[in-house]
Amino acid sequence: MKKRGIFKKTVLAVMGVILAAIAAFLILLLILSITEYKPEDIEAVEVEGNYSQTLAQGESIRVLTWNIGYGALGDNADFFMDGGSQVNTATAERVTDNMQSIAKSVQEISPDIAFFQEVDVDSKRSHYINEAQTLVDALPGYQQAFATNYKCLYVPYPLPTIGKVSGGIMTLSSFEVAGADRMQLPCPFSWPIRLANLKRCLLVERIPIENSEKELVIVNLHLEAYDDGEGKAMQTAILKEVLEKEAKAGNYVIAGGDFNQVFSEEDTSAYPITAEGLWEPGVINEDEFSNLLSFETDNSAPTCRSLDQPYENADKDHFQYYLIDGFIVSSNLQIDDVKTLDKNFEATDHNPVLLSVSLPIEE
Repeated sequence: MKKRGIFKKTVLAVMGVILAAIAAFLILLLILSITEYKPEDIEAVEVEGNYSQTLAQGESIRVLTWNIGYGALGDNADFFMDGGSQVNTATAERVTDNMQSIAKSVQEISPDIAFFQEVDVDSKRSHYINEAQTLVDALPGYQQAFATNYKCLYVPYPLPTIGKVSGGIMTLSSFEVAGADRMQLPCPFSWPIRLANLKRCLLVERIPIENSEKELVIVNLHLEAYDDGEGKAMQTAILKEVLEKEAKAGNYVIAGGDFNQVFSEEDTSAYPITAEGLWEPGVINEDEFSNLLSFETDNSAPTCRSLDQPYENADKDHFQYYLIDGFIVSSNLQIDDVKTLDKNFEATDHNPVLLSVSLPIEE
C-alpha cells in the first residue's frame, strides 16, 4: 500500500508539471496573440536626419545594398535554421565589432544611397544593441528611414530560445527624400507560427529631381527565406506590381536588397548547391517582368554564404555560396556598373553589392 501511495503521488506530481507546462504555453500563445505585430498595408515612415545633396538630371548615383545579419552572423557563426547548431551566434563584444566593421566599410564605400537589411534595434540575439543608431552615427549627411519587419515580444524556440526580437530594414540617402512608406507583403505562415515570424515589407521612398516632374523611387526589400516557395512568389508579385506601376508612370526606379532568390538559371549555375539538405534559394522568372525593368547583380563573388557551419576555419573552395542580393532597375536609367564587394564574410554572412547608374538629361 505504501508503494502504491508513493507511485500515485509521483504520477500526480508528473501530471501537475505537465499541466503547468501546457498552461504556461497556452498563456504564452495568448500573450503573443494579443501583442502580435499587425502593421497596416501601407504606413507612412518618418524620414529623419539631414541630407547633403539634391538629385539633378545627368547625375551618377551609387547605391549599396547589404544584409548585415543583425550584427551577429560573422565568420564565426553558424545558424540552426540553415543546418548549423547555434542560436546565440555572437557575444555583445562580437556584435559591436561586427557593426563597427560594417560601418567602417560603408564609410569607405561612401554610397549616395544605402539599403540595409536585418538591422536590429532591440533584440536579445544582438544583445539589445541599437544597430540602426550605430549606422546613423557613423554616416552623417544622410537621411534615414526605418521599417520594422520583425517584432515579437518573445520567440519561444528553439532551446535556448531566440527571445525578444525587434528589427527591420533601413535606408540611408544623401539625397533629399520627399516621403517614405512601409508596404506590407503577404505572410505565408498561419497562426500560431505567424506570431513569432517576420512580417516582411517594402520600404518605398521618393526622391525629387531638380527641374523634373519625375521622381527617383527607391525600394529596400528583404523577401521570404524559410517558406515552401509560395511566400517568395506572392511577395515577388507585389514587388513586380509596385515597380512596373512606377516605371510606367515614367519615374526612375531602383529596388535593391536580399531577394532570397536568384535572378536566373545562370546565377544558379555560378554557385550550385553542393550537398543535400542545405538551404536553397528560389528563382525569379525575369520573363514575367516587363522590359521596363532589368535585373542587375554580379557573380564575380558570392553575395551570401551558407550558415550550416562557421566560415573562419572552413574549406573555402568547397563551401556553399549563393547569389541572392542585387537590384531591379528601370530601363530609363543607364547602368554604369554593378559589383559584389568581397568582404570575406568577416562581419556578416552577406557581401555588399554596389550599383552605379546615371540619370538621363531630359529634353
